Amino acid sequence: MKSIQSRDNPQVKALIKLAGSSRERRRTGTTLLEGEHLVRAYQDSGGTAEMILASESALARPAVRSLFENVAAKSRLVLADALLARVSQLVSSAGLAAVIRTPLPSPAPQGISSCLLLENIQDPGNLGSILRTAVAAGVPHVFLSKNSVFAWSPKVIRAGMGAHFFLSIFEGVDVAEFAFRGSVVAMEPRARASLYELDLRGPVAWVFGNEGAGLSEGARRLAAHRVRIPMPGPAESLNVAAAVAICLFEQIRQRSVSTPAVPA
Repeated sequence: MKSIQSRDNPQVKALIKLAGSSRERRRTGTTLLEGEHLVRAYQDSGGTAEMILASESALARPAVRSLFENVAAKSRLVLADALLARVSQLVSSAGLAAVIRTPLPSPAPQGISSCLLLENIQDPGNLGSILRTAVAAGVPHVFLSKNSVFAWSPKVIRAGMGAHFFLSIFEGVDVAEFAFRGSVVAMEPRARASLYELDLRGPVAWVFGNEGAGLSEGARRLAAHRVRIPMPGPAESLNVAAAVAICLFEQIRQRSVSTPAVPA
């Protein structure tokens, strides 16, 4: 365990650069987790961190010290409080962080029961919420187009609340070339058909587009079904993360209704 007090230390400078630069995260294939919840979720997933770091004051708390000492990590670093605050992307530093290698997903399986295909999603909070919903709904595969926000940026990871570690996330996907054995359903606010008119009991690839521009023509051609979520109120559209949640849990509802109850 190493302790650092100087802001001129090369490791501290590297950590600050990693926390603040998407280019650096992509270049190194690593990213930063902040806070006990995310570090514990990573621990539960069975991963080994490149480095775990804590502030001096946070390490005085028994829960943080126990996590700091027991998370599988290649190195451990204790920083002066002011140094970890410089590394942190949070308004108030969580006192505990980990540098992890960005996981590489295994090749996409041939048979996928359901998945999300996200085109040009730009907002980190939206993407993190979508990933969290996917885990809750039991949808393990998420495909992102090449112009979407980087899934492993700290803001997306914080919004995902640990969801990343229980998903296979595929980035840089060409939406127009996506192949799927099942129904491809695109969400469009002005579509004629309602979500609730569609049979969702089989495999479904859900297609959601950019928060402002919507779906590209290639994504529209890919979809066998284009549907809307009925909205009796005056709002023009729903937040994309909210729309994903409604769709995935409508699919769950239909599947549960179509499955006969097992006699007691």
